[in-house]
Amino acid sequence: MTEILVPPLGESVSSATVARWLKKAGEAVAADEPLVELETDKVTVEVNAPSAGVIEAIAANEGAEVGPGAVLGTINANGAAAPKPASSGTPTAPTPAPAAKAQPHVEAPHAPSGLVSRPGDLPNGPAATKAMADAGVTAAQIGAGSGKDGRVTKGDVLAFLSKPAAAPAAQPAAKGPARALEQGEERVKMTRLRQTIARRLKEAQNTAAMLTTFNEVDMGAVMALRNEYKDVFEKRHGVKLGFMSFFVKACVAALKEFPAVNAEIEGDEIIYKNFVHMGIAVGGPSGLVVPVLKNADQLGFAQIEKAIGDFGKRARDGALKLDELTGGSFTITNGGIYGSLMSTPILNPPQSGILGMHKIQERPMVVGGKIEARPMMYIALSYDHRIVDGKEAVSFLVRVKEAIEDPRRLMLDV
Repeated sequence: MTEILVPPLGESVSSATVARWLKKAGEAVAADEPLVELETDKVTVEVNAPSAGVIEAIAANEGAEVGPGAVLGTINANGAAAPKPASSGTPTAPTPAPAAKAQPHVEAPHAPSGLVSRPGDLPNGPAATKAMADAGVTAAQIGAGSGKDGRVTKGDVLAFLSKPAAAPAAQPAAKGPARALEQGEERVKMTRLRQTIARRLKEAQNTAAMLTTFNEVDMGAVMALRNEYKDVFEKRHGVKLGFMSFFVKACVAALKEFPAVNAEIEGDEIIYKNFVHMGIAVGGPSGLVVPVLKNADQLGFAQIEKAIGDFGKRARDGALKLDELTGGSFTITNGGIYGSLMSTPILNPPQSGILGMHKIQERPMVVGGKIEARPMMYIALSYDHRIVDGKEAVSFLVRVKEAIEDPRRLMLDV
C-alpha cells in the first residue's frame, strides 16, 4: 500500500484545500498520473500518483484543508480496478458501495492526521499563552499562527498587537445567517485564491497610507523604435519586442534613483533592497497572479520579454510554481490590455509601490506650438506614503515618463 501525500507547498504556504479529485476510489491509475488538484493561496497544485495500482481509499474529501505531508489517500499496487457496469439496452440500478468504503461527508470530532486544524484547536506554547493573557487577547482573535500546525507563537502575538486594528474593541460583528436567495441567484464559495486576493487587497487599504499620482506618456518614440527593430529582434532572440520590457527597464532605472519605492516597512524599520525583483501582474484562470521577475535589474530586453511571455503562458495553464510568486519588491500591472484608460492600482503588500499601465490612445497634444494627434498613455503610481514622500513619487513617475519618451536614455543609463 502506497500513501498519496501532500507535497511541499512552498515558502509561506502552510496549507491547501482539496479542490478536485480526478480519480475515484476503486479506479486504476498509472504512475505519475494526475490524481487530485490542491488549491493554495497562490496557485493550483496537481498531485500525481506515486506508483501504479488502484486507489484503495480517499482520506481527504473535496473541500478538506490539508498541510504538507498529509495523507490524501492510498494506492494498492496489487489491487484490481472496480468492474465497470455492463453496457446493455436495459439500465440497471447502481450497486451500493460496501459500508466500509463509504465516504460520509461529516465533520469528524478530531482532524485527521496531517490536516490543519482551526486556530485554537491545538495548544499554544507557554510563551504565547502568557503573552496573550497579559495583553487580554485570544488565539481566535489572532487567527492561524506561524508555528507548527497553525499554533500561535509569541511572535504572532507581538505582531498582532503592533497592528492598529488589534484592539479588542475593533473586533468585527458576528456573521449573521445567510440571506435567502432570490430566483436566478446562486451561491458559490470563493476559491482560496480569490479569498487571498480579497484579504491582501483589503490589508493594503487598511495598513498602508496609499496614494496615487498620475502622469501621461507619449508612446511615439517607443513605437517607432519597436517598429524599426521588431523583425530583427525577433529573428535574433526568438521573441517579439513588446512595450512591457521598456517599462520594466524604465522602472528599474527610476527605482535605483528612488530606492524608497523599492523598499518595505517591517515594524519600525525600513528594509532597503539592493536588487529589483519585479512583479508582473497577469490574469490566470482563477484570478490575478503576480509572478516575479527576479533580479530584473540584471536582465536585458530579450531576457525580460522571454520571461514575461513564459509567465503569461504558464499563468493561463495554471502551471506557475509557488516560488515564482514570492519575493517581489515592486509590481507593474497593465490594465491597458483589457482596454482600461485610467485606473488606481492597489499595492501588493508588503511592497511600497506599483505602476499601472493603460491603453494607448491617440489624443490631441500641443507639440512645438501645433496641435498633433499623439499616441498617449496614462500611467499611475500607487505608493505607501508612510515611506515614500509625494516629491519622490512624482519624481519617480517623471523619470519613467522621460525614459519611455526618449528610450535612448535606457541604452545609455542616463
